[in-house]
Amino acid sequence: MTAVKDALRRQQIETPSWAYGNSGTRFKVFAQQGVPRTPREKIADAAQVHRFTGVAPSVAVHIPWDTVDDYAELAAYAVDQGVRIGAVNTNVFQDDDYMLGSVTNPDPAIRRKALDHLLACVDIMDATGSRDLKLWFSDGTNYPGQDDIRTRQDRMEEALAAVYERLGDDQRFLLEYKLFEPAFYMTDLPDWGASYAHCLKLGPKAQVVVDTGHHAPGTNIEFIVAFLLREGRLGAFDFNSRFYADDDLMVGAADPFQLYRIMHEVLRGGGYDPATGVRFMLDQCHNIEPKIQGQIRSVLNVQEATAKALLIDTAALGEAQRTGDVLGANAVFMDAYNTDVRPLLAELREEMGLHADPVAAYKASGYYERVVGERKDGQAAGWGA
Repeated sequence: MTAVKDALRRQQIETPSWAYGNSGTRFKVFAQQGVPRTPREKIADAAQVHRFTGVAPSVAVHIPWDTVDDYAELAAYAVDQGVRIGAVNTNVFQDDDYMLGSVTNPDPAIRRKALDHLLACVDIMDATGSRDLKLWFSDGTNYPGQDDIRTRQDRMEEALAAVYERLGDDQRFLLEYKLFEPAFYMTDLPDWGASYAHCLKLGPKAQVVVDTGHHAPGTNIEFIVAFLLREGRLGAFDFNSRFYADDDLMVGAADPFQLYRIMHEVLRGGGYDPATGVRFMLDQCHNIEPKIQGQIRSVLNVQEATAKALLIDTAALGEAQRTGDVLGANAVFMDAYNTDVRPLLAELREEMGLHADPVAAYKASGYYERVVGERKDGQAAGWGA
C-alpha cells in the first residue's frame, strides 16, 4: 500500500481557466455569483483546487480569453498563488472570419490570420515558461462538395509544420481531434488516426491529446490510449464525461468504469511516469454546478480511478491472461475496481497535511463567500448565449 500512496502523491492534474468562468450551451448560460472577472482571478480560483487536493499544481490558459498585457507577470502571479501556468490553448474558432475554417480556410488571408495567432501563442509560452501548446480546430464542412477534402488536409499540414518549426527545443504541441461539431459533414481532424498521422509526419514535438468526450458512441478509448502510448505519441488527456456527444461534464460522472479502464492502460503503458510527458488535464464546462467545487470533485474522481488501477494485482492478471483464464482475468480486473479507495485517499491526504474531505474543507474555508462580495462589480468571465 505504501507504493500505491507514493504513486498517488506524484499525481498531477491540470485544471482549465475557462472552467471557472460562466459557461453553458448554445441555448443559455446561467450566471453564477463570485465568478472570476480576470485571468488573475481565474488563477486564484484554480489555486484553491490545488490547496485542498494537493495534486492540481497547474492551470491551463486560453487565448484570447486570458489575454493580458504582461504574461511573465501573470506567470509570476500564478507562482505566488502556489500554482503555475500549464498549457496555452489557442482559439481559431470564434472569429467571424473562421466561418469556413481557420488554417484550412479557402482564403489565404484568413489562413495567415489563424497561423499568426498560433505563432503568437508560442510567444506566450516563451513568456510564461509553458511547455505545451494546445491545438484544436473546428475546421470542417457542412455539405458534400463544399470544399475539397484533400486540399484542406494540405492546408492543415502546412500550418502545423509552421507551428512545429517555431517551437523551442523544450516545447511541443498537443493536437486534439473531434468527431463532429460545429462541422457536421466532415471535420478536418475528426479522430485520433488523423491527429496521429499529422504528428508522426512532423516529429517528436507533435503529440496527440485524447479528449474523452470526442468519440463516437461505443468507441474503445482505452485502446486508443494503449496504442498511442505504445507509439510514444500520447501527449495529454482532456478529461470530461459525456452521455450523448461532447457534453463536457465532470470526468467520471457518466462512466467511472471507463475512466478506470483508461487509467489502467496509462499505468500499463508507462504513461504515469512523469518522464513520458503525458499530461492529465481537465476540460469541462460547469454550467449548473459550482465552479471550484466541480473542479475539486473532478480531481477526486481521477484520483479514485487511478487508485483503483494501482490496486490491480498485475501478477495475477498476467498469469490469468497467459493461461487463457478469461473469467479469472476479468475477476482480478473487477476486484480492484470494486474496492472502495476513499478511505485510502482520505488517509493519504491527511499524511500530506490536507483535510481528508477536500470539498468539505473548501466549503468551510469561506473563500466562496469572500469572492462573492469582492466580485460583485464588473464583467464576469465567460461567454453569452
